[in-house]
Amino acid sequence: MRRALIASLLAAAAFSAGPAGAADTKDATLSPTVLMSPVALPIVVDGRLVNFVFVTMRLGLLPTGDISRLRAKEPYYRDALVRAAYRTPFVRDDNYAAIDEGKMKAALLQGAAGIVGPGKVISVTIIKALPQHTDGLPKPKTGPRSH
Repeated sequence: MRRALIASLLAAAAFSAGPAGAADTKDATLSPTVLMSPVALPIVVDGRLVNFVFVTMRLGLLPTGDISRLRAKEPYYRDALVRAAYRTPFVRDDNYAAIDEGKMKAALLQGAAGIVGPGKVISVTIIKALPQHTDGLPKPKTGPRSH
């Protein structure tokens, strides 16, 4: 019984920690995706690095074309995103423990278009965004946004 439990836990862990380019198991034939490895994006305020936000995301791919080629480019997508984040950080004026998701998604889509061609990567879904620090950050320039 104990061996079976351990084996099932190990199998579940191996399945959930699959390769970064693995497709979602729901229905990869209808909506192919790339699950990206976490990326550390800098939060820079007044020229000073004050935080990092670790972002895990999923890219939606155009269902036509060479899906395995698009998935194999995952390291290049991450590299393009990190380069863009250092050129123009995705900082929110109201929260230095979060990123500006709109700017980040636009930069990633633009970078992906330069890597594999326009329209091949069609969406970005943020799965998780965890800040390195939540306390001891500088006071934001503006108050919290109302959503």
